[in-house]
Amino acid sequence: MSNTIKAADLPSLVGTEYEPSPWIEITQERVNQFAEATNDHQFIHVDPEKAAKTPFGGPIAHGFLSLSLLSYLNAQSAVLPEGLVMGVNYGSDKVRYLAPVRVGKRIRSRQKVLEVGEKKPGQWLIKTAVTVEIEGESTPALIAEILSLYIVA
Repeated sequence: MSNTIKAADLPSLVGTEYEPSPWIEITQERVNQFAEATNDHQFIHVDPEKAAKTPFGGPIAHGFLSLSLLSYLNAQSAVLPEGLVMGVNYGSDKVRYLAPVRVGKRIRSRQKVLEVGEKKPGQWLIKTAVTVEIEGESTPALIAEILSLYIVA
């Protein structure tokens, strides 16, 4: 969904649940690239042979990898204000990792708008409750409250 609304109507989104984002696969290559970018080379992420001997049964994504994908995933289904100049990651509240994401699984995000406020003229702060689902599993990978700042011309 790439819907747009007038910036002044953003507060009307409170309580709105967006369509889920498309699924994205968590590949070993993506996990390895994240390990390189963050210098987090723990074996449960990057060594499939050793990771297979853990309760996870194989390599898992970094929790922060799943969290970092929210910028992309959430943008796929968000309603955006007309005249958007840019969106800025403003922070996260109450992040909890509930289940590991095994390499080869697919994840997607679900969002519900919790709060909307105009911080300054043309700057809108949006708080969304986000759940990252793992395809075929009942427990989500994570839940969080995500803050986004929309700058509108």
